[in-house]
Amino acid sequence: MAEDADRLKMPECMRLLAPEVVGSLRRLEWLSRLRKQGTLTGRHTSPDKGVSVEFAEHREYTLGDDLRNLDWRVMAKSDRNVIKQYIEETNLRATMVLDVSGSMSFKGQESKLSKFEYGQYLAAALSYLFIKQGDASGLVTFDDTLRTSMRAENRPSQVRRICEELHGTEPGKETGVGKVLNEVAERIPRRGLVVIISDLFDEPEQIVEALHHFDYRQHELVVFHLLAEEELSFPFQNFQRFHDLEGVEEMLRIDPQAVRAAYLKKLKEFITSIESVCGNLRADYVPVTTKTPVSEALVRYLGRRKR
Repeated sequence: MAEDADRLKMPECMRLLAPEVVGSLRRLEWLSRLRKQGTLTGRHTSPDKGVSVEFAEHREYTLGDDLRNLDWRVMAKSDRNVIKQYIEETNLRATMVLDVSGSMSFKGQESKLSKFEYGQYLAAALSYLFIKQGDASGLVTFDDTLRTSMRAENRPSQVRRICEELHGTEPGKETGVGKVLNEVAERIPRRGLVVIISDLFDEPEQIVEALHHFDYRQHELVVFHLLAEEELSFPFQNFQRFHDLEGVEEMLRIDPQAVRAAYLKKLKEFITSIESVCGNLRADYVPVTTKTPVSEALVRYLGRRKR
Protein backbone atom coordinates (compact mmCIF):
# COMPACT_ATOMS: atom_id res chain seq x y z
CA MET A 1 0.00 0.00 0.00
CA ALA A 2 2.85 2.38 0.85
CA GLU A 3 4.40 1.80 -2.58
CA ASP A 4 1.05 2.55 -4.26
CA ALA A 5 0.77 5.78 -2.27
CA ASP A 6 4.29 6.81 -3.28
CA ARG A 7 3.50 6.19 -6.93
CA LEU A 8 0.39 8.38 -6.66
CA LYS A 9 2.58 11.22 -5.38
CA MET A 10 5.17 10.67 -8.12
CA PRO A 11 5.18 13.17 -11.02
CA GLU A 12 3.51 11.63 -14.06
CA CYS A 13 6.70 11.76 -16.13
CA MET A 14 8.70 9.78 -13.56
CA ARG A 15 6.39 6.79 -13.99
CA LEU A 16 8.47 6.02 -17.07
CA LEU A 17 10.95 4.62 -14.52
CA ALA A 18 8.97 1.56 -13.46
CA PRO A 19 10.01 0.14 -10.04
CA GLU A 20 10.87 -3.27 -11.52
CA VAL A 21 13.17 -1.61 -14.08
CA VAL A 22 14.90 0.58 -11.48
CA GLY A 23 15.30 -2.44 -9.21
CA SER A 24 16.98 -4.49 -11.93
CA LEU A 25 19.29 -1.62 -12.95
CA ARG A 26 20.64 -1.22 -9.41
CA ARG A 27 22.62 -4.42 -9.91
CA LEU A 28 23.93 -3.46 -13.35
CA GLU A 29 26.47 -1.09 -14.85
CA TRP A 30 27.52 0.00 -18.31
CA LEU A 31 31.21 -0.16 -19.21
CA SER A 32 32.22 1.53 -22.42
CA ARG A 33 34.24 -0.53 -24.90
CA LEU A 34 35.85 2.40 -26.70
CA ARG A 35 37.95 5.20 -25.27
CA LYS A 36 35.93 8.31 -24.49
CA GLN A 37 36.66 12.00 -24.12
CA GLY A 38 35.46 13.93 -21.11
CA THR A 39 36.41 16.08 -18.14
CA LEU A 40 35.18 14.13 -15.12
CA THR A 41 36.88 11.25 -13.40
CA GLY A 42 35.01 8.04 -14.12
CA ARG A 43 35.30 4.36 -14.99
CA HIS A 44 35.88 4.66 -18.73
CA THR A 45 39.20 4.94 -20.54
CA SER A 46 40.04 8.24 -22.26
CA PRO A 47 42.33 8.69 -25.28
CA ASP A 48 44.00 11.57 -23.42
CA LYS A 49 47.10 11.22 -21.30
CA GLY A 50 46.66 12.51 -17.76
CA VAL A 51 47.17 11.60 -14.14
CA SER A 52 45.27 8.49 -13.10
CA VAL A 53 45.79 4.93 -11.98
CA GLU A 54 46.84 3.19 -15.23
CA PHE A 55 50.40 3.73 -16.47
CA ALA A 56 50.69 4.43 -20.21
CA GLU A 57 54.29 5.27 -21.19
CA HIS A 58 57.40 7.36 -20.54
CA ARG A 59 58.44 10.47 -22.44
CA GLU A 60 61.33 12.89 -22.19
CA TYR A 61 61.02 15.69 -19.64
CA THR A 62 60.48 19.16 -21.11
CA LEU A 63 60.60 22.54 -19.38
CA GLY A 64 57.29 23.25 -17.63
CA ASP A 65 56.36 19.61 -16.87
CA ASP A 66 55.19 18.81 -13.35
CA LEU A 67 58.24 17.58 -11.43
CA ARG A 68 56.02 15.22 -9.42
CA ASN A 69 55.66 13.06 -12.52
CA LEU A 70 59.40 12.45 -12.94
CA ASP A 71 60.27 8.75 -12.78
CA TRP A 72 63.26 8.83 -10.40
CA ARG A 73 63.99 5.11 -10.72
CA VAL A 74 64.40 5.25 -14.49
CA MET A 75 66.43 8.44 -14.17
CA ALA A 76 68.80 6.78 -11.69
CA LYS A 77 69.39 3.78 -13.96
CA SER A 78 69.58 5.49 -17.36
CA ASP A 79 70.62 9.06 -16.53
CA ARG A 80 67.61 10.26 -18.59
CA ASN A 81 64.99 12.75 -17.40
CA VAL A 82 61.65 11.07 -18.12
CA ILE A 83 58.04 11.76 -17.23
CA LYS A 84 55.47 9.07 -16.37
CA GLN A 85 52.25 9.36 -18.37
CA TYR A 86 48.99 7.73 -17.41
CA ILE A 87 45.76 6.94 -19.22
CA GLU A 88 43.13 9.29 -17.86
CA GLU A 89 39.80 7.82 -16.86
CA THR A 90 36.79 9.87 -17.82
CA ASN A 91 33.02 10.01 -17.79
CA LEU A 92 30.94 8.56 -20.59
CA ARG A 93 28.70 10.88 -22.62
CA ALA A 94 25.69 8.92 -23.84
CA THR A 95 22.99 10.19 -26.19
CA MET A 96 19.63 8.43 -26.43
CA VAL A 97 18.27 8.79 -29.97
CA LEU A 98 14.56 7.88 -30.03
CA ASP A 99 12.49 7.51 -33.19
CA VAL A 100 9.07 9.15 -32.63
CA SER A 101 7.73 8.82 -36.17
CA GLY A 102 4.24 7.57 -36.95
CA SER A 103 5.23 3.93 -37.44
CA MET A 104 6.43 3.82 -33.82
CA SER A 105 2.84 4.29 -32.61
CA PHE A 106 1.93 0.77 -33.77
CA LYS A 107 0.71 -1.46 -30.95
CA GLY A 108 0.12 -5.12 -31.59
CA GLN A 109 -2.13 -7.48 -29.65
CA GLU A 110 0.92 -9.27 -28.18
CA SER A 111 2.04 -6.27 -26.09
CA LYS A 112 0.64 -3.74 -23.64
CA LEU A 113 2.88 -1.04 -25.11
CA SER A 114 3.25 0.51 -28.54
CA LYS A 115 6.76 0.70 -29.99
CA PHE A 116 6.82 4.41 -29.10
CA GLU A 117 5.81 3.77 -25.48
CA TYR A 118 8.34 0.96 -25.21
CA GLY A 119 11.02 3.31 -26.57
CA GLN A 120 10.08 5.91 -23.95
CA TYR A 121 10.58 3.41 -21.12
CA LEU A 122 13.82 2.13 -22.64
CA ALA A 123 15.33 5.61 -23.10
CA ALA A 124 14.32 6.65 -19.56
CA ALA A 125 15.80 3.47 -18.05
CA LEU A 126 19.12 3.79 -19.86
CA SER A 127 19.40 7.49 -18.95
CA TYR A 128 18.80 6.58 -15.31
CA LEU A 129 21.50 3.89 -15.51
CA PHE A 130 24.14 6.21 -16.97
CA ILE A 131 23.50 9.07 -14.55
CA LYS A 132 23.30 6.69 -11.58
CA GLN A 133 26.87 5.58 -12.28
CA GLY A 134 28.17 9.14 -12.70
CA ASP A 135 28.07 9.38 -16.48
CA ALA A 136 26.24 11.90 -18.66
CA SER A 137 23.09 11.28 -20.69
CA GLY A 138 21.30 13.34 -23.31
CA LEU A 139 18.25 12.87 -25.51
CA VAL A 140 17.43 13.29 -29.18
CA THR A 141 13.97 12.62 -30.65
CA PHE A 142 13.12 12.68 -34.34
CA ASP A 143 10.61 11.79 -37.03
CA ASP A 144 11.39 13.27 -40.45
CA THR A 145 13.15 16.16 -38.69
CA LEU A 146 15.01 16.66 -35.43
CA ARG A 147 12.34 17.20 -32.76
CA THR A 148 14.38 17.42 -29.52
CA SER A 149 18.08 17.75 -28.80
CA MET A 150 19.13 17.74 -25.12
CA ARG A 151 22.83 17.97 -24.39
CA ALA A 152 24.30 15.14 -22.31
CA GLU A 153 24.70 16.06 -18.62
CA ASN A 154 25.43 14.02 -15.50
CA ARG A 155 23.43 15.99 -12.90
CA PRO A 156 20.81 13.92 -11.03
CA SER A 157 18.14 16.38 -12.19
CA GLN A 158 18.89 15.34 -15.78
CA VAL A 159 16.91 12.13 -15.27
CA ARG A 160 13.77 14.11 -14.53
CA ARG A 161 14.39 16.50 -17.43
CA ILE A 162 14.70 13.59 -19.85
CA CYS A 163 11.59 11.91 -18.44
CA GLU A 164 9.63 15.17 -18.75
CA GLU A 165 10.68 15.54 -22.37
CA LEU A 166 9.82 11.93 -23.16
CA HIS A 167 6.44 12.19 -21.41
CA GLY A 168 5.56 15.36 -23.33
CA THR A 169 6.42 13.88 -26.74
CA GLU A 170 3.81 12.49 -29.13
CA PRO A 171 4.48 10.34 -32.20
CA GLY A 172 4.77 12.32 -35.42
CA LYS A 173 4.01 11.35 -39.00
CA GLU A 174 6.56 10.51 -41.67
CA THR A 175 9.99 9.13 -40.87
CA GLY A 176 13.44 10.13 -42.05
CA VAL A 177 15.73 7.81 -40.13
CA GLY A 178 18.76 7.95 -42.43
CA LYS A 179 18.63 11.69 -43.09
CA VAL A 180 18.12 12.69 -39.45
CA LEU A 181 20.73 10.27 -38.06
CA ASN A 182 23.31 11.86 -40.34
CA GLU A 183 22.40 15.22 -38.82
CA VAL A 184 22.62 13.80 -35.28
CA ALA A 185 26.11 12.42 -36.01
CA GLU A 186 27.25 15.93 -36.94
CA ARG A 187 25.63 17.62 -33.94
CA ILE A 188 27.11 15.53 -31.12
CA PRO A 189 30.11 17.67 -30.09
CA ARG A 190 32.55 14.97 -29.00
CA ARG A 191 32.85 11.25 -29.36
CA GLY A 192 30.78 9.19 -27.00
CA LEU A 193 28.08 6.55 -26.91
CA VAL A 194 25.05 6.81 -29.19
CA VAL A 195 22.04 4.57 -28.42
CA ILE A 196 19.53 4.42 -31.29
CA ILE A 197 16.01 3.19 -30.46
CA SER A 198 13.95 2.76 -33.63
CA ASP A 199 12.06 0.37 -35.88
CA LEU A 200 14.42 1.65 -38.62
CA PHE A 201 11.63 1.76 -41.20
CA ASP A 202 13.44 3.67 -43.93
CA GLU A 203 15.56 2.95 -46.99
CA PRO A 204 18.29 0.49 -45.83
CA GLU A 205 21.00 2.27 -47.88
CA GLN A 206 20.35 5.55 -46.07
CA ILE A 207 20.44 3.88 -42.66
CA VAL A 208 23.72 2.11 -43.49
CA GLU A 209 25.22 5.44 -44.60
CA ALA A 210 24.15 7.07 -41.32
CA LEU A 211 25.62 4.27 -39.20
CA HIS A 212 28.92 4.65 -41.05
CA HIS A 213 28.76 8.38 -40.28
CA PHE A 214 28.64 7.66 -36.53
CA ASP A 215 31.61 5.31 -36.93
CA TYR A 216 33.53 7.99 -38.85
CA ARG A 217 32.91 10.40 -35.95
CA GLN A 218 34.36 7.71 -33.62
CA HIS A 219 31.18 7.15 -31.61
CA GLU A 220 30.42 3.85 -29.96
CA LEU A 221 27.09 2.71 -31.34
CA VAL A 222 24.26 0.58 -29.94
CA VAL A 223 21.18 -0.04 -32.10
CA PHE A 224 18.00 -1.24 -30.36
CA HIS A 225 15.95 -2.48 -33.31
CA LEU A 226 12.45 -2.29 -31.88
CA LEU A 227 9.60 -4.16 -33.55
CA ALA A 228 6.20 -5.50 -32.54
CA GLU A 229 5.71 -9.26 -32.52
CA GLU A 230 3.13 -9.02 -35.31
CA GLU A 231 5.63 -7.20 -37.54
CA LEU A 232 8.03 -10.12 -37.18
CA SER A 233 5.60 -12.99 -37.64
CA PHE A 234 2.80 -11.40 -39.73
CA PRO A 235 0.18 -13.71 -38.17
CA PHE A 236 -2.85 -12.21 -39.92
CA GLN A 237 -5.13 -14.76 -41.62
CA ASN A 238 -8.24 -13.20 -43.12
CA PHE A 239 -8.61 -10.11 -45.29
CA GLN A 240 -7.46 -7.10 -43.26
CA ARG A 241 -7.59 -3.34 -43.60
CA PHE A 242 -4.08 -1.92 -43.20
CA HIS A 243 -3.55 1.73 -42.37
CA ASP A 244 -0.34 3.66 -43.13
CA LEU A 245 0.73 5.33 -39.87
CA GLU A 246 2.95 7.84 -41.66
CA GLY A 247 0.74 10.11 -43.66
CA VAL A 248 -1.39 8.15 -46.17
CA GLU A 249 -5.00 8.38 -45.00
CA GLU A 250 -6.71 5.68 -47.05
CA MET A 251 -6.98 2.10 -45.79
CA LEU A 252 -5.72 -0.78 -47.92
CA ARG A 253 -7.65 -4.07 -47.95
CA ILE A 254 -5.13 -6.91 -48.32
CA ASP A 255 -5.20 -10.69 -48.24
CA PRO A 256 -2.39 -11.47 -45.73
CA GLN A 257 -1.86 -14.98 -47.02
CA ALA A 258 -1.10 -13.64 -50.50
CA VAL A 259 1.67 -11.30 -49.31
CA ARG A 260 3.02 -13.11 -46.20
CA ALA A 261 5.89 -14.94 -47.88
CA ALA A 262 7.10 -11.87 -49.78
CA TYR A 263 6.76 -9.68 -46.68
CA LEU A 264 8.72 -12.05 -44.42
CA LYS A 265 11.44 -12.47 -47.06
CA LYS A 266 11.80 -8.71 -47.42
CA LEU A 267 11.86 -8.21 -43.64
CA LYS A 268 14.52 -10.90 -43.17
CA GLU A 269 16.72 -9.28 -45.82
CA PHE A 270 16.25 -5.89 -44.16
CA ILE A 271 17.15 -7.16 -40.67
CA THR A 272 20.16 -9.07 -42.03
CA SER A 273 21.48 -5.94 -43.76
CA ILE A 274 21.27 -3.84 -40.58
CA GLU A 275 22.75 -6.58 -38.41
CA SER A 276 25.57 -7.05 -40.91
CA VAL A 277 26.60 -3.40 -41.03
CA CYS A 278 26.50 -3.21 -37.22
CA GLY A 279 28.82 -6.22 -37.08
CA ASN A 280 31.23 -4.62 -39.56
CA LEU A 281 31.29 -1.41 -37.49
CA ARG A 282 31.66 -3.29 -34.17
CA ALA A 283 28.36 -1.75 -33.10
CA ASP A 284 25.92 -3.63 -30.88
CA TYR A 285 22.80 -4.74 -32.73
CA VAL A 286 20.05 -5.48 -30.19
CA PRO A 287 16.78 -6.86 -31.62
CA VAL A 288 13.88 -6.23 -29.23
CA THR A 289 10.16 -6.90 -29.48
CA THR A 290 7.55 -5.02 -27.50
CA LYS A 291 6.38 -8.37 -26.14
CA THR A 292 9.54 -8.60 -23.97
CA PRO A 293 9.39 -6.60 -20.70
CA VAL A 294 11.78 -3.63 -20.70
CA SER A 295 13.58 -4.84 -17.55
CA GLU A 296 14.12 -8.29 -19.07
CA ALA A 297 15.44 -6.87 -22.34
CA LEU A 298 17.94 -4.65 -20.49
CA VAL A 299 19.13 -7.32 -18.06
CA ARG A 300 19.62 -9.77 -20.93
CA TYR A 301 21.54 -7.30 -23.09
CA LEU A 302 23.72 -5.83 -20.31
CA GLY A 303 24.55 -9.30 -19.04
CA ARG A 304 25.63 -10.36 -22.52
CA ARG A 305 27.61 -7.15 -22.99
CA LYS A 306 29.46 -7.62 -19.70
CA ARG A 307 30.50 -11.16 -20.64
